[in-house]
Amino acid sequence: MYKNYIKRCLDFLLSLCGIIVLSPVLLVLCILVRVKLGSPVFFCQQRPGRDEKLFTLRKFRTMTDERDEKGELLPDHLRLTKFGRFLRATSLDELPELFNILKGDMSIIGPRPLLVSYLPYYSRREKLRHSVRPGLTGLAQVSGRNFIDWDRRMEKDVEYVEHLTFAMDIKVLWLTIRTVLGHAEEVAEDTNAVEGNFAEIRKKRLEETGSLEKQEAVL
Repeated sequence: MYKNYIKRCLDFLLSLCGIIVLSPVLLVLCILVRVKLGSPVFFCQQRPGRDEKLFTLRKFRTMTDERDEKGELLPDHLRLTKFGRFLRATSLDELPELFNILKGDMSIIGPRPLLVSYLPYYSRREKLRHSVRPGLTGLAQVSGRNFIDWDRRMEKDVEYVEHLTFAMDIKVLWLTIRTVLGHAEEVAEDTNAVEGNFAEIRKKRLEETGSLEKQEAVL
């Protein structure tokens, strides 16, 4: 009952209330991002949602568009400004995702929506993460943040799906609030910074094992 009906109702009501209450904050952040980082204000990217259906994820941008003499974008760490780091550390860059939640593309709690390029490299078990709506925050994000490796992160996502209850969502929400208020390092939106690119790691593992089925056996 909760997973199929109540959760979506709560997502809609809470995201709507959040947008209304935080509208002054959203407006101020839009102005600050425009002044400090330029246009566009939002970072938009296609991500897989429930049943792997693609949707457009929206966040506040945290990096500039600085390029080298060849016209190519500089590495991420050179384009990430002090203001951008602040937005990530406080998770304020995630606030526009409230509109994704209101629309029904996302949920407040769930596995984080990762890159489309990762889709071919999930094991059968890990594909369960796409049987629910992706979340603004999730069990993996409060179980290690930037210090969790890909295998453990995926296992946490599956663990969430297999034990999805109201109590689980309250637990993750509480841990998220505690983590953000604790001023920990930026949320692990991408574990690439610690372990490397997920697709490249799994591609190499796939080449070594010969098939996704054999890959599952080593996880």
